[in-house]
Amino acid sequence: MRKVVFYVAASLDGYIASPDGSVDWLPVPPPGEDYSYTNFMASVDATLLGRTTYDQVLTFGEWPYPALTSYVFTHNPPPETASASVEFVVEDPAEFVAKLRQKAGNTIWLVGGSMLAAPLLAAGLVDEVMLFVVPRLLGTGIPLWGQQGHPQPLKLLRTHTWPDGMTLLHYSLV
Repeated sequence: MRKVVFYVAASLDGYIASPDGSVDWLPVPPPGEDYSYTNFMASVDATLLGRTTYDQVLTFGEWPYPALTSYVFTHNPPPETASASVEFVVEDPAEFVAKLRQKAGNTIWLVGGSMLAAPLLAAGLVDEVMLFVVPRLLGTGIPLWGQQGHPQPLKLLRTHTWPDGMTLLHYSLV
């Protein structure tokens, strides 16, 4: 069975984006460093995005995941996609991801956001959380976590801290 990993960065006070959806507050890695992104991406062959996250990614320029199949969950698919590798999904996210996990493939990256992550977490479809804590307080913005229906125990797999203060908290869901 394929695993789903919620790989995400958040400010120390728990925001994944500014109120307008921008992520320009994220740090630029020091030269020669990518916060383990290359290693993670080597294990991924599919992404899951909500429509808001998809629209935000489009503002960054060229589609960043052309070699991956990207599933974008929306009730209103646009007439065109950013890439031939993008598929719009109108069905229930939990039902779709449960079926997707059964298909052959590698890791599925839950890119976000919190409105997509919440039902997948509630349905027990997220296997790991790789949370990069950015040493910054935003004070307001789009929160990392949406409402959860019940507590979710986690098991710490590893941590890593970089000299600039970025910290990875890598958990499996129990």
